[in-house]
Amino acid sequence: MASQQLAIKRQEIIRNLANIRQRIEAIVERKYEARLVAISKLKPISDIRIAYEDGQRHFGENYVQELVEKSKELPLDIQWHFVGPLQSNKCKMLAAIPNLWVIETIDSQNKADLMNKACALRESPLRIFVQVNTSREESKNGVSPDECITVLNHVQDNCPKLQLAGLMTIGAPNRDVNEPNPDFILLKNLQTQFQEVRGIELELSMGMSDDFEDALKLGATNVRVGSAIFGARPPKH
Repeated sequence: MASQQLAIKRQEIIRNLANIRQRIEAIVERKYEARLVAISKLKPISDIRIAYEDGQRHFGENYVQELVEKSKELPLDIQWHFVGPLQSNKCKMLAAIPNLWVIETIDSQNKADLMNKACALRESPLRIFVQVNTSREESKNGVSPDECITVLNHVQDNCPKLQLAGLMTIGAPNRDVNEPNPDFILLKNLQTQFQEVRGIELELSMGMSDDFEDALKLGATNVRVGSAIFGARPPKH
C-alpha cells in the first residue's frame, strides 16, 4: 500500500511541477529567466526527492532545524533557499549549510551584520535578499519600505561576506484581484530606485501559489510555490 501511495504522490507532484513550469513559461516567454523555488516546508524528504528527480533544484524551507536536517539527507546539488523568519541565534546554523543558496529574509541592518559575521568561514559570499514589509502589516516581518534603501546600502557597503542579490516580499492576501498587486509594484519601484542610485539590478522574489503569475507579469525573477506543487501542508506541531 505504501508503494502505491508513493506512486500516486509521484504522479501528482510531477504533474503539478509541469503545470507550474508551463504557466511560468507562458508569461516570461524566454524574455528573461524566472526561477521556480519549490517550498517544501513540513513536507517529507520523499516528496522533495520526487521533485528533485524531475529536475527541480531550488527548494525553500521556513525552519532552520528542518532545513539543516533535510540538507544532510538530500543531494548536495540542491540549492536551498531559507524563506522563514531569521532568528539571530540561528545565523551560524544557517551559514554552516554548504549548499545554502540564499537567505531571502534579511530584515534589518543588525540581521545583516550577524549573518555577515556568521559567514566568515564560507569560501564565497552568501546571497541574500532583503525582505520588505510592503503591506506594512504588523504581523509580517520585513524592513519598512522607507528604510529599505538604507538597509540595501548598508549590506552593499559593510557586509563583504554577503552578496546583495535581491528584494523579497510576501504581500497582503486581501486585495482587489482585478488590480495589479500594489505590494509587487512597490517592490519593483524600490528595485528601480536602488538601481538608479547604485547601478545594481536586484532580483525580485515575489509571488506564491495563488499569485505567482501576477508577480511574473510585474517582473518577478524568483517565485515561491509550495502547495500548488506538493499539496496542502500539515499543521506544524
